[in-house]
Amino acid sequence: MIKNNKPVKLTLAHINDTHSYFEPQPLQLELTIEDKTLTPYVSNGGFSRIATRVAQLRAGASEKNRDFLFLHAGDCFQGTLYFSLFKGKANAEMLNALGIDMMTIGNHELDMGNEPVAAFLDRINFPLLAGNWDISNEIKTKSHQLNGRTNLLSYQPEKQTASWITRIVDDEPIAIFGLSIDKMADIANVDPDTPFVDAYQTAINTIKAIQTTGINKIILLSHLGFEGDCDLAEKVDGISLIVGGHTHVLQGDFSDLGLKKDVEYGLNVNDTYIVQAGCHSQALGHCEIDFNADGSVNAFNGKNELLIGRRLCIDKTLLSTHDDPLHNKANLYLAQHDNVIVCKKDPQLQRLLLDKYIPKVRELQNTVIATITENIRHIRIPDENGGSEIAPLVAESFVHKMNEQGHQVDFAIHNAGGVRSSLNSGNISVAEIAGKLLPFVVPIGIYRIKGKYIAQALEGAINNATNNGVAGSGSGSYPYTHNLKFNYHHDRPIGKRVSELKIETKDNDWQTIDEETIYCGSSSAYTMKGKEGYDALTMMENEGIITQYSMADCFIYFIKNVQNSLIIKP
Repeated sequence: MIKNNKPVKLTLAHINDTHSYFEPQPLQLELTIEDKTLTPYVSNGGFSRIATRVAQLRAGASEKNRDFLFLHAGDCFQGTLYFSLFKGKANAEMLNALGIDMMTIGNHELDMGNEPVAAFLDRINFPLLAGNWDISNEIKTKSHQLNGRTNLLSYQPEKQTASWITRIVDDEPIAIFGLSIDKMADIANVDPDTPFVDAYQTAINTIKAIQTTGINKIILLSHLGFEGDCDLAEKVDGISLIVGGHTHVLQGDFSDLGLKKDVEYGLNVNDTYIVQAGCHSQALGHCEIDFNADGSVNAFNGKNELLIGRRLCIDKTLLSTHDDPLHNKANLYLAQHDNVIVCKKDPQLQRLLLDKYIPKVRELQNTVIATITENIRHIRIPDENGGSEIAPLVAESFVHKMNEQGHQVDFAIHNAGGVRSSLNSGNISVAEIAGKLLPFVVPIGIYRIKGKYIAQALEGAINNATNNGVAGSGSGSYPYTHNLKFNYHHDRPIGKRVSELKIETKDNDWQTIDEETIYCGSSSAYTMKGKEGYDALTMMENEGIITQYSMADCFIYFIKNVQNSLIIKP
């Protein structure tokens, strides 16, 4: 029990939702210089610039005798070829090099189940906070056990609290715990034996437990989303600061740069300050927070900063003329902007990228695996010219890859939103498939299901995509299939809109699907969870199987190994 609390001064830097954006990205600004509108591009963000700015802030804190913390609020997985290729290995090494002190788990860390998280924990040298992740009933025969890992701070079911870290700052303890979306099973692929529990009740119990030890300065590292953070702060007393993620909110006013004005940085809700730093490594948030002895905040000052290079470009690649007076004034304007930092790339971190990861990404970007003989169209909902030509090929690739793995799949269903673009004729690389066409590294699964539920799933997905009798969630749910054909009647009563549902047999013959016969299907793990109108797929026999193959893995295999008139192998 701590008896004599004292004031504390802390400097804190934070990032969130970096999504494997290790390299800078082009960002177009809109500036008004001498009543003229300029729309230059700048090189924005990236881990090497974050490393440079964090080093500056760390040094500045040291000069002021302030302790320094650097936090990540979750979702480092997914997003770019760096994840598609390395499945979390590059993320671990780059975050280690960045020097973060701790991270909370995001939903995208669990897109492919628990196993990639276990591999991530093997590689990181910082703790992963997962205060409402209950791993106490984890199946003991798993090859990727989470229980017993000292760098995973999970839920404590016997106390119904989060595990927390006690950070000693100037001889005074500060408690830090993490919470993530408790509806994780709805939006990710967490293993069924390790559920996420209620974040609100866990927060109440944890704060009470922390305060019982005498600690009154509490920071929450959250992946609940900005509205979730605000709601929690409104309802729960005792949290000094919430460092958040998930909703990609870039707090602060960037409107004079052509970016939208968002909520103020460090929004105060019920004496709790809330911060979030956008996404994709574009910005770094930092604040100085001074605590009174009783745990209340005496002073708070901070901001988000866009990290940019020193050059302005007239497009994504071409430099503008340096002797142009407006160019020089625009440069000066950015250099003096409160929410912009012009900074160099950290040479050590940049060297790590150049030596280990960039060459492999560039190789994939330059390696042609096939030639597309004509444009292949993608559209979500069929129009007068027909439906997507790509989505059925992607569904076909699931069947081929799963059967190559020995699963004996009869059909596949894929949602239109899982495909992100059309394909133009010409050469195609792995990078175009994994980085543009199918960028989400979501695993493919296999399930056994009765015929009547296949019909219900197809109807539910179309009802949802077209808002036909239901409040839909968007056109992305529209189903495309392989080895299935059917008719949809928009004007019939719900539950009776799919007719003439047939499946192609191994003898290339079409047979009517029997309602009670069990068939073997393949879809993404997202669809298998019954999202966006696919509720009937949850009526599968047992749990189904989630593989370690992504949508892109299957389609790349298909292009390389399956004959198709639209695709010519090199």
